[in-house]
Amino acid sequence: MSRPPLPPFTEGSAREKVRLAEDGWNSRDPAKVALAYTEDTVWRNRVEFPRSRAEAQAFLERKWAKELDYRLIKELWAFTGDRIAVRFAYEYHDDSGTWFRAHGNENWEFAPDGLMRHRHASINEHPIKEEDRKFRWPLGRRPDDHPGLSDLGL
Repeated sequence: MSRPPLPPFTEGSAREKVRLAEDGWNSRDPAKVALAYTEDTVWRNRVEFPRSRAEAQAFLERKWAKELDYRLIKELWAFTGDRIAVRFAYEYHDDSGTWFRAHGNENWEFAPDGLMRHRHASINEHPIKEEDRKFRWPLGRRPDDHPGLSDLGL
């Protein structure tokens, strides 16, 4: 299986890879999203350390069962060869209705077939008021005309 765009990345292909990752995560489909990672993918996500595609999928199932109405924006920060760095923010609410905004950075390393081999994420979050939400598009893919992180001042 191949997952274009493939490394080595150009600015254009890195931006495309970031948008494809954002679109996948905004689908909130753990099985679909997990297919973007190698079978032996290695993650660091807060205090969890998935060590395979199956563990990554299980992580995503738990995540989106708790993080309701999840909406994400990713933005390219840097790239070289087979690596991409992104910054991101996402909003969600928990089962009590409290809204949160999470901010973070990810470092990605890709296999030659374009599947992600390593994903290292650093994330901070804080509660927000419903009226302070900035990500209000219908669930699913962020519309092309919706502002990105820099445009939103995030």
